[in-house]
Amino acid sequence: MSADLNDLARRVQAIEDVAAITETKVRYLRACDRKQPDEVRKCFVDDAVIDFEGFPVFDNADDFVALYAQFGCVPNVLDMHHMQNPVITLTGPDTATGLFDLFFFQIDTKARTLIQLASSYEDSFVKRDGRWLLSASKSRRLSFLMDEVSADGLRKVVGLGQQTQAAFGQAVEA
Repeated sequence: MSADLNDLARRVQAIEDVAAITETKVRYLRACDRKQPDEVRKCFVDDAVIDFEGFPVFDNADDFVALYAQFGCVPNVLDMHHMQNPVITLTGPDTATGLFDLFFFQIDTKARTLIQLASSYEDSFVKRDGRWLLSASKSRRLSFLMDEVSADGLRKVVGLGQQTQAAFGQAVEA
């Protein structure tokens, strides 16, 4: 194969890899919104490191998914994850990093709360058996807004700025 064809093959592979990495991140977020813990799990390697601000740091995907299933897969919690601004860097033939911004919105019908959160992700990906998977994911909040909704439908802001809701319900000031 000529040098031009080798270069073309390398560039096409890079485009395919970036698309597959983006798809992995999108599959993860869609599975979170649809309360599909088995699908969430399929997006990670076994020993993935997951470090989301406000939650404990996980050194494996199973413990992370178990906590997600316990608190996120309940009927009263409705989540919407909107990924934006992806920047993906291929660091090797089977490794990559990704920077993503996230707009997150949650409705909790039991607690009668609305949460709007902007955060940034710093992710690492590896290719295993031809599939790109998350090997590390770090998320830090950029902004936070929490409203309580009264029985008569009036909204009251109860959290604002970089304050976030911790994993077990108590508010934490950044």
